[in-house]
Amino acid sequence: MEFVLLPDETAVGAVETTTVRQGETLLDIARQHDVGYAEIVTANPGVDPWIPPIGSPVVLPLRFLLPDAPRRGIVVNLAERRLFYFPPQGGAVETYPIGVGVVGRDTPKGVSRVTAKETDPVWYPPPSIRAEEPELPRAVPAGPSNPLGQYALRLGWPNYLIHGTDKPDGVGRNVSHGCLHLYPEDIARLYREVPIGTPVQVINEPVLAAWSGGALYLQAYPDKDQVDALDDGKEIPVRPPTDLVARIADAAGDAEGRIDWSSVDRAGKERNGLPVVVIPPKSQ
Repeated sequence: MEFVLLPDETAVGAVETTTVRQGETLLDIARQHDVGYAEIVTANPGVDPWIPPIGSPVVLPLRFLLPDAPRRGIVVNLAERRLFYFPPQGGAVETYPIGVGVVGRDTPKGVSRVTAKETDPVWYPPPSIRAEEPELPRAVPAGPSNPLGQYALRLGWPNYLIHGTDKPDGVGRNVSHGCLHLYPEDIARLYREVPIGTPVQVINEPVLAAWSGGALYLQAYPDKDQVDALDDGKEIPVRPPTDLVARIADAAGDAEGRIDWSSVDRAGKERNGLPVVVIPPKSQ
């Protein structure tokens, strides 16, 4: 999805709602609205992701605090399970949900770039995957069962790619050995727009805080173990981010005395990614 971006803007989009229709799962709704698995499930606690009641409301977490990184090229926040693309002409930002690495298989953090673009890529299982699945062929040709999907962006880090997937239900989950998976329709658009040489910055920030409209907002995202618990149909263990208080105090600056710490505490325990006002505008 794409948003107009003003120079000083720190947040885009808005939280919306929809209703469940006959035969829909939360994953169907998530894909329709460009949301990942963990995003839709944490925003709708208590709703069965596979058999949600017909006609019941579903929260769509479509309000995003922009990552604390230079607005150039691609910025990936692993903790948020989102990719942001800032086109070179400026004035806009695109954002897409992503599948990320399983526990212990993170994408490297830091700065890289897009080194190549491939249509209908052949998948050569890397050593880390071959060690777990030695029966895999040395090469998987293009086609509907190719894990890379139809399009791939190669990065300056060997064996790490941004690519599509033959299993779109994995978007928003911990599913890879470090590659970043996008919905097929999202990687198709990103592939068309991103030129070779585009910078790529990868961060891992579970706590985002930013001022917008005179208010300080907080978004806290679940860690990998919590997302795995969701995937297993379990309740998220309560584990607030260790840097939560420091991050909010730093973002508040001279307004630290106005922080609603009860809201901070609740957001840190829930870690549902929804924006929470922790300092309201002064007019309130």
